[in-house]
Amino acid sequence: MAFEGPAFLLAAAAIAILGLIVLIARFKLHPFIALILASGFLGLATGLPVSKVVKEFQDGFGGTLGFVGVLLGLGTMLGKLMAESGGADRIARTLVDAFGEAKVHWAMMIAAFLVGIPLFFEIGFVLLAPLVFIVARRSGVSLVKIGIPLLAGLSVVHGLVPPHPGPLLAIGAFGADIGRTIFYGLLVGLPTAILAGPVYGAWIAKRVPGLATHGLAETLAHDRGERRDDMPGFGVTLFTVLLPVALMLAKTFADLATAADSPVRQWMDFIGNPIVALLAALLVGIKTFGFDRGLDAKGVAKQLEASLNPVAAILLIIGAGGGFKQMLIATGVGRTIGEMAVHAHLSPILLAWLVAALIRIATGSATVATITGAGIVAPIVTLVPGVNRELLVLATGAGSLILSHVNDAGFWLVKQYFNLSLAETFKTWTAMETIISVVGIVLVMLLSLFV
Repeated sequence: MAFEGPAFLLAAAAIAILGLIVLIARFKLHPFIALILASGFLGLATGLPVSKVVKEFQDGFGGTLGFVGVLLGLGTMLGKLMAESGGADRIARTLVDAFGEAKVHWAMMIAAFLVGIPLFFEIGFVLLAPLVFIVARRSGVSLVKIGIPLLAGLSVVHGLVPPHPGPLLAIGAFGADIGRTIFYGLLVGLPTAILAGPVYGAWIAKRVPGLATHGLAETLAHDRGERRDDMPGFGVTLFTVLLPVALMLAKTFADLATAADSPVRQWMDFIGNPIVALLAALLVGIKTFGFDRGLDAKGVAKQLEASLNPVAAILLIIGAGGGFKQMLIATGVGRTIGEMAVHAHLSPILLAWLVAALIRIATGSATVATITGAGIVAPIVTLVPGVNRELLVLATGAGSLILSHVNDAGFWLVKQYFNLSLAETFKTWTAMETIISVVGIVLVMLLSLFV
C-alpha cells in the first residue's frame, strides 16, 4: 500500500534527486542509466501502478525525443558542415579584422555568439580555441582577455537561445513559444554575454593573464594565413546560420499580426516550425558549406553521417531526462511543489532558476539541470495562469549555468586549454558562468515587469 500526502511525495522526490546526484557525481554512473534508475524509484516509491511506471517513462522519453531529437540531428548536421567548411573561422576572422586589436575581445564574444547558435558548447569551443591562440600571439593580448568573451558567447547561447537542446527541452515542458523565447533570449543574452565576457574578461585578465603551454600553443595556433579563398563568404555563412532563427522569429511575428485562419499565418506557422526551419537551413548549408566548397554528394553525405556519431549519448540522456520529467508529473510531485510555491507567494520564475541552479551545482550537467528543473516547475504554469512561459524557459536556462566546478567537463576543458591552475579556473571560468546565471535571472525578472 502506497503512502500518501504532499510530504511523502516531496520526500520521495528528494530521495530520487539525491540518488541521481550521488550516482552521477560519486559513483560516476552514466547519466542515462542514473536517470532511468531515479525514474523507476520515484514511480515505485510513490505507489504508481507497476504497469504505469515503465509506460510513463517510455512516454516521456519518446515525447521528448520526438521533438528535440529531430532538431538535435538537423542542428548537428548543419554545425558539422559549417565547421568543416571554415564558415565558423570566416565569421570569427572577419569580426576580428573589423574590430581591430584594441577591441578584439569584443569580436570574439560576438563571433562565439553567432557561431554557437547551431553548435554544441564543446564543439564551438574546440573549433574557435585555435583562433584565441592565434589572435593572442599576433596582438599580444592575454589568453584570458580573449578567451573569456569567447566562452561567454558560447555559454549564453547554449543555455538561453534555441535551437540548443536545453532551451528546447524547457520550451516543450512549459509549452512556450519558440519565437518569443528566441527574441527574449537575445534581449537577455546579449547584455549578459557582454558583462560576463568582454567586461569581466578585461578585469580578470589583469589578475590571471593565462599562459599557453608551448606545445599546445604551437598545435592550436596553426594559422591559415591568407588562405581564405577556400572558406565560404561572411555574408553567405551568416545567412545560413541565422536562417532558422529568422524563420522562427517570422512565425511569431506572423502570429501576432495576422488572424488565426489566415493562409499567410498557416504557411508561416509551417515554415517557422523549428523542424522545418532547421531543415531549410540544412538544405541551404549543404549547398553553401558543401557543394559550393567543392564537395560532391558523397563527400557531403560522409560529413553528415560523421556528425551524428557524437550525439548518441546526448540523445539518450535527453530522452531519459524526459522520462524522469514525466515521472515527476505523473506522480504529482511537480504539482505539489507548484502548490507550495503558490501558497508561499514565491515567484515561479525565481523558483525555476533556483531549482535548476541547485541541480546544476550538484550534478555538473546543464542538460540534466534543465530537464529536471523544468519537470519540477512545469505544473506551476497551470496553477499560475499569468506567468510568462518563455521567461520560465530563460530562468531555467540561466539557473543551469551557475557555478561550474570540478564535476563539470567544461571546467576541465577550459583549465587544460588555457593552462590554468585550479584556483585560476575558479576565478575565470567558474566566476564567468556564475555571472551569466545571476545577471541572466536579474534581467529575466526585470523583463517580467514588462511582458
